[in-house]
Amino acid sequence: MKRRDGAPAGPAPPRVATRADTEAIASLIDASVRGLGPPHYDAEQIESSLAHLFGVDTAMLDDGTYFVIERDGEVVACGGWSRRRTAFGGDRATPYRDPAFRNPDKDAAVLRAFFVHPGHTRLGLGRLLVTAAEEAARDAGFRRFELVATLPGLPLYRELGYREVEPLAVELPDGVTIETVRMEKP
Repeated sequence: MKRRDGAPAGPAPPRVATRADTEAIASLIDASVRGLGPPHYDAEQIESSLAHLFGVDTAMLDDGTYFVIERDGEVVACGGWSRRRTAFGGDRATPYRDPAFRNPDKDAAVLRAFFVHPGHTRLGLGRLLVTAAEEAARDAGFRRFELVATLPGLPLYRELGYREVEPLAVELPDGVTIETVRMEKP
């Protein structure tokens, strides 16, 4: 699709993702991890993280807290927030999942599962998604935010006011470790 002036159309604003987006999100996650993971993670870490950690979180889809951005009909970015205790990982990351709900009066909302297609970076899509997730979590009564950042995402989260709390080494079922950073924003 092109604008009236002939330039390519920009991305659509974030919208709430549904189960119908599952396949497109899974494809985006694979492309993002493979395209943006190096040089932060080696090939073994990338393959292991795709097998055991990263993937679609259907609880977020069902809760209506996951967003996607499309460009020319293709999902090019995704991410959201969760009121559940799970801090990171898709459906297959069972050791890290906790379906219990957080209490907005005492807990932080957790921002999760942000991925951008490598062909669509540096366009502000991550910023749009983080802003949409924070606004939706605020509307649900949350006043604080936390997340577990992969290394490629650190610069964006720092720029958006998140501060590093601690490094977190996530050991996957095959013994491979993925370095991440726990961050928070009051």
